[in-house]
Order: sequence, then C-alpha cells, then structure tokens
Amino acid sequence: MTFYRFRTSLQITSVAILFSLLLSSCTTQKTQAGSTGPARAVPVTVAQADRRDVPVVVTAIGNVTPLQTVQIKSMVTAQVVKVHFAVGQDLQKGQLLFTLDNRSFAADLAKAEGQLARDKAAATNARVSQTRYAALLKEGVVAQQQYDELESTASQYDAAVEADKAAVEAAKVNLAYTKIYSPIAGRAGDVLVHEGNLIKANDLAMVVINQISPIYTDFAVPEHFLADIKKYMGAGTLKVVATLPDSSAPLAQGKVAFIDNMVDRATGTIMMKAEFANQQRTLWPGQFVNINLQLTTEKNATVVPSQAVQNGQQGTYVFVVKPNKTVEARVVDIGPSDKGMVVIHKGVEVGEMVVTDGQVRITPGVTVEWKSGEAPAQGKQS
Repeated sequence: MTFYRFRTSLQITSVAILFSLLLSSCTTQKTQAGSTGPARAVPVTVAQADRRDVPVVVTAIGNVTPLQTVQIKSMVTAQVVKVHFAVGQDLQKGQLLFTLDNRSFAADLAKAEGQLARDKAAATNARVSQTRYAALLKEGVVAQQQYDELESTASQYDAAVEADKAAVEAAKVNLAYTKIYSPIAGRAGDVLVHEGNLIKANDLAMVVINQISPIYTDFAVPEHFLADIKKYMGAGTLKVVATLPDSSAPLAQGKVAFIDNMVDRATGTIMMKAEFANQQRTLWPGQFVNINLQLTTEKNATVVPSQAVQNGQQGTYVFVVKPNKTVEARVVDIGPSDKGMVVIHKGVEVGEMVVTDGQVRITPGVTVEWKSGEAPAQGKQS
C-alpha cells in the first residue's frame, strides 16, 4: 500500500516537471521570435525592362580567303634573266613580273619567218605555172595530166604557206612567254625563283598572287536559318560585320555574296561567302574572324539585360519585382540578343523591374531591396 502511493506520487511529480519544461520552451521561443522581428529584405541588383530596336543577327566563325589566287608558272623552258618586283609587293594587273632569256625563241621565230617566205615564193611560182598551163591546156598543147600535176603542186605549196604561218604564230607566242605579266591585281607572296634559275615549262610556281581587295570570308550557318536567309536576302542585301575573336569592335563590313547550292549532310550547315571591300587591308587571307550576319531588325522590342535571364526545369525565366518589392518567377519567351540585352517576346512588360544579380539568394515571394532605394532608370542597372 505504501509502495503504490510512492509510485503515484512519483508519476505526478514527473508530469509536473515535464509540463514546466514545455512551458519554459514555448516562452523562450516567443521571446526569441519577438526579439528577431520580421525577415530582412535581400539585397539585389535590378533593371527596368526597356523598349528598343534590336537587330536579328546570326553569328558564325569565318575564314578569310582571297577573291582570286594565281600561281605564276612559266609556259616555256628558259633561264630567268630579271625579276621585276619585290616580295610582298602590291601588283597591278598587267604588271611585268619576270623576264626570261628569249634568244632561242627569237631565233625560232626568225627561222619560221624564213621558211614562210620561201614557201610563199614557191607557192607563187606554182600558181603562175598553173595559170600558164591552163591556157596551154585549152589550146591542146599540154596533156591534162601535166596540168593536174602542176595544180597539185601549187595546192601543196599553199598548204605549206598556211603551216608556216602557224609556225610563225607559235614562235611569236613562245617569244612572248619570255615576258611574264600579272594576270590580276593583288599582293605577291614570296619569290620562289631568282635571276639565273632555269625554269621548266609548267613546272614549279614562280610566285603566288592573292587578290585581297575585295576579299571573301567563308562561313557556315545551321540549316534552320536557311529559310530566313533566303527570305531576307530576297528583300535586299544582307549585311555582314566581321570582328576579331577577342573583340566586339567591327573590323570590316560587307555583304553576302554566295550561298551554296546544298546543305552539308554531315554537319547540318550550309556554306556561305561574304564579300568585303577590304580597302584598308583589315582582313588577311587565312585569318579567322567572327561573322555577324544581320537578317532583319525587331522594331520596338521589349528587352532586359541578359543577366536577368535564368534557365530552370520549367524553361527560361526571370525574377520580376512587384510594386511591394516581393519577387515572382515568370517563364519568358526570349528572342535575339544584342549588346547585352535580350528580347522578351512574352512574360515581361516594358517598365517592369527584373533582378539582374543576386538570384541565388532569393525565391518567389521574398522581399528584396536595392542600394539606391529607388527604381532604376530604363535599360540601366542600379
């Protein structure tokens, strides 16, 4: 009986102690909550959605190629007598490049001209004899066979004269080949032969000339741009801007000059050529440049800084700041970008503020603040 009372008393005491601890915990939590107060606003950087004209640009990597490349070779075998230009010199069309030893070719021409003169004299004599025998044949003095032989001989001499004329022309051509002129205007490369070298006909290149003004740039774009390229090219000339890989400053401006007639099945791209005037020689053959092909311009497009656009499981989104300075995540439909600004086709209106920095510290519904405490100017980050 005594043991039962002791056990009951112990249970009552334990319950009282537990209740006291719970009450103390709740009181402490309320005190702490009261001392903490409301959650602080998260500092972020914001910008206001703006409206502007944005060019629709396709970017690619291009390789600069000469408009024309010519390997100068000799058409005859002869010794180089004179080189008339310097390494890397700008050449004009028709400019004298090399002079070859022409003595043997001059002799061949003189020989051919002498043979022509001899055969011409023989042909003339044969025709005179033929005319004389034609009169005698009418009078019955000579036989028909004799006349026919003279006519055949005269025809042979006439043919020989024609062959001699051709030989003279060939000799003149070979003699002309001893002076080599530039077929295009361009820039000379290294001189590969020098005075005194013996050059064989159609053997090694003597110099390579590249036409670099104007100049081409080859580049490839994905095939899904082909329809737009054809559409806007039909409406006018497509402009192209070339820049260096480590710079955004325009290096040269040109136009689309060529679209290949088929898509590369292996890469799914189509090859194009842009032509640049290149009067300042800013582009050089073999150089790699960035190509910006402008298709059209989106007028009065809604734009936000590119830093505001985020990628998530639901797609592309931005954090929009409400008037009460809380944020909400909005899925957006983006368009082309230009100079750090992205076109928003759907999801953000002009004048709304979007978060451009500090997105990792916020979630939808969180209160935010920015340094100035005022709304930033349009299109500028605060």
